[in-house]
Formats: sequence, C-alpha cells, structure tokens
Amino acid sequence: MSPFLLTRTLPLDATDAALRADVLSGLTRHPKTLPPKWFYDAHGSDLFEEITRLAEYYPTRAEREILIAHSADIAAASGARTLIELGSGSSEKTRHLLDALPGLHTYVPVDVSESALKGAAEALLAERPGLSVHALIADFTHALDLPDSPGPRLVAFLGGTLGNLLPQERAEFLKSVRARLVPGDSLLLGTDLVKDEATLVAAYDDAAGVTAAFNKNVLTVVDRELGADFQLDDFDHVAVWDPEHEWIEMRLRSRRAQTVKIRELDLEVSFEEGEELRTEVSAKFRKEGVRDELAAAGLRLAQWWTDSAGRFALSLATAD
Repeated sequence: MSPFLLTRTLPLDATDAALRADVLSGLTRHPKTLPPKWFYDAHGSDLFEEITRLAEYYPTRAEREILIAHSADIAAASGARTLIELGSGSSEKTRHLLDALPGLHTYVPVDVSESALKGAAEALLAERPGLSVHALIADFTHALDLPDSPGPRLVAFLGGTLGNLLPQERAEFLKSVRARLVPGDSLLLGTDLVKDEATLVAAYDDAAGVTAAFNKNVLTVVDRELGADFQLDDFDHVAVWDPEHEWIEMRLRSRRAQTVKIRELDLEVSFEEGEELRTEVSAKFRKEGVRDELAAAGLRLAQWWTDSAGRFALSLATAD
C-alpha cells in the first residue's frame, strides 16, 4: 500500500467555535446572513450530490467536460509532481487530473471532513499504486501549512467555490494561495461564468425542490448543534440574480413574524414577515475579471478553457 498520512491543522473544537461565532455575528446584523459552509453536514452533503445530478444544475457537468477534454493540457502546462486540492470532498472530479499527471508523486487533499478525506484516500490508494497521499484536515479559507512535497505543485480549487466568497474575501484568499507558491507552481481555478438570468436562477431553484431542502438544511444544523428552534416550514427558499454584482443570492424568507430562540447562545432572534436571511452568494465571472483578480494577487493567467457551451471555465494561473 502506498503511503498515507493524515494531518490535522484544524483544532478539534474549531468547527463548534466557528459555528457559534458565525451564527452570533450573522443573525444579529441587518440584513441577516449565515455562511454557506454550514449547509454541509452529512445530510447536506448528500443533498448537494443530488443537486449536481439535476437537469437544471449545469456547473458540475460543465466542469467535468472541461476536465475530461483538457486534463492532459493541464498536466503538460503545469508539469505537476504534487497536486494540492482545496475543498477536496470525495476527490471524484480530481481523478481526471490524477490520471493525466504522469509524473505525479504526491496528492494533498484538503478538507474539514476527516471522514471524507479517509474515504477518498482509501479509494484512490486502491486504484493508484505508488501514489503518496498526505491529507490535511484544514479550513482552506485560513492560512495553510502545506507539507513538504516535490515541485512543481499544482493547487486545484474547483467547483466554482471561489464565487461563494465576497470580493474582499476572494482577494485575501488568492493572495494567501499565492504566498504559498514558488516560481513554477500553478493554480487551477474553476469559475462559473455570467450567462442569462433564467439559466442561473433555475440552477439554484430547481423544480424538484432539492435546492430548497439544501438551503433549509442550514437551519437544521443550527437547531441540532446550538439548540435552536427554527421551524423549516416557517421559511421559503429564494434564489435571485443580482445584476449589479453579477451573483446569485440564496435566501430564506420568513413566512411570518416570529422569534427564534438559540439556547446555546442565550440568544433570541426576531424576524419580520417577509424578512430574508442570506445563506449564499455565488458570484459569476468573466474572463477579464478573473484575469484582473489573479493579477491583483500576483498570479498570471496562463491558460483558459471553457466547456462547449461556454458556461464554465477552468483557468491555469502561474506564480511567475
């Protein structure tokens, strides 16, 4: 069996502390907000996997199309001997890259979920004798202490997750990635592209209601972890396109005036009828905007690939 190492850089109580801080901060401001990372308990992760198979939700299929078509180009351009994947989850899409990188020595999946990392590593090592896997239990939005590994290194941030960060957060994130790269290293970035409003809204408000259940799952997480008494039926799922910022917002709209108690925070939160709680921003991008944001972080856009319909892009940026 090939080497497998698992390193925890996230304290055992970090998730609970972060949830408490986010709920306290987000629900006592106006407008109210909660970060999208709290969708993803085990049930939320299953719901998202279901979303990726929906007819309306194109990003996963579009990104997979690019990876199938261009993994060999990515491998040739990066020459990577180490692949670092931020927010790796099941590492499913990454298999196309792993297969295409002939000189790959080490794979470094980074995720907050220990169970996801172990499951993915077990499957990968069974399929790929000789691959070294060094998994990190870490939050990629914070400074990462990456393990020593052979260069050049390719950092992959797929799925359009960059769009869930607000502009200042994106700038800080890209600068933090750049700070960990040396000349010859590169960043592979997945970004969903600006397109017509109907297509965008449908992707976040499917006819079967799976995305609505996924959105409301954040309330279930707060109820379970912090002793809150949110009632899911008291909120409606809302997805809207903001043309000024060029992003989709997912919200939960209160059906009535109500007060929610959060026992573990000794907090009462009042909602007016029709008041909305923002749970996700999903920015959409244009090539020139991606180039500018990368440049501001000290990265140079070197390659740009889209799917056949021009819905999604993978870009390769270098740390020159």
